Amino acid sequence: MQKAWQNFKANVPLRRTVVLAIIICVLYLARSLMNTILLTFIFTYLIVHLINLVKKHLPKLPSQVVVVVTYLLVIALIYLGVTIYIPIISHQTVKMVHSVVKFYQNNDWDWIMKSVHHYVSNAELAAQAKKGMGIVFHAVTGFGTLTVSIVMSLLLSFFYTIDLKDLHKFSQAFVNTGILKWFFEDIFYFGKKFVNTFGVVLEAQFLIAICNTVLTLIGLIVLRIPQIFALGIIVFVLSLIPVAGVIISLIPLGIVSYTVGGIQYVIYIFIMIMVIHAVESYVLNPKLMASKTELPIFYTFVCLLVGEHFFGIWGLIVAVPIFTFLLDILGIKPVKTKHQLHLKKTEKIFK
Repeated sequence: MQKAWQNFKANVPLRRTVVLAIIICVLYLARSLMNTILLTFIFTYLIVHLINLVKKHLPKLPSQVVVVVTYLLVIALIYLGVTIYIPIISHQTVKMVHSVVKFYQNNDWDWIMKSVHHYVSNAELAAQAKKGMGIVFHAVTGFGTLTVSIVMSLLLSFFYTIDLKDLHKFSQAFVNTGILKWFFEDIFYFGKKFVNTFGVVLEAQFLIAICNTVLTLIGLIVLRIPQIFALGIIVFVLSLIPVAGVIISLIPLGIVSYTVGGIQYVIYIFIMIMVIHAVESYVLNPKLMASKTELPIFYTFVCLLVGEHFFGIWGLIVAVPIFTFLLDILGIKPVKTKHQLHLKKTEKIFK
């Protein structure tokens, strides 16, 4: 028995497979906390990168000062958002809904409703209406749960980053000592890989979403489309979905633009979105996604479908980073860090 245990610990691939399976099981059991876990990781990752960036230019500045100032700014932004911008966005969202309702009322949809009534019975319509009310109820309760998750994530990330050095020293004790040293070594291995893939890809996707939103808002302002705050939030959230998000944003933008300028404005919006999609594909992705494994569009859409099935809305955001992480773990297509890419470019120059 002792020999089998020693052979198991010496077999690194088998050992790491078992550890990865244990981590997946633990995450599955904690799936109700997935919002808090993912948001904590995102906030912590961004704050740690901000600390490293500031320390690079101001090495004598204590990291605690950077953390406290950052979270004070976040709290100030949340306060401004709740007191000023959320009422504006809510008002613009209501106006946008009224515009959509007006759009349907001012067009002849009788032939569509007759076709729908022909194929769908009243019982089915009642069932769908009941299901729709259930979706609205879950959306309202889900918003409250998400708010609690955001607050808890901010607190956890604050406590992590405010005491970063001591936390790392304490955590190193698990890796360097103890009878389960091998177990925590493997967890550290997967954690390092996870940060190098998931974190980098997610960070780049956030930057791409910001760029897409800014470009879209500029186009909406030029076209004098109303409710740009509400549309900006929709575009930003959808832009977090790789590849498909920009295309999906055509639906709300197209409806609102039709109520403003008819089919001509819909064409303008379509051209604008295609230009932004081209900028994302040929400029932003090569620049911002340089540190990740590029995936063909087919694999990207398969990841989105599978991710949405298992994780819901979060799956659309995290599916591609998780798949990239698995590719790196399996050694199929290892992720290259920025440092490795820089060395590769240098070697090409000197060849």
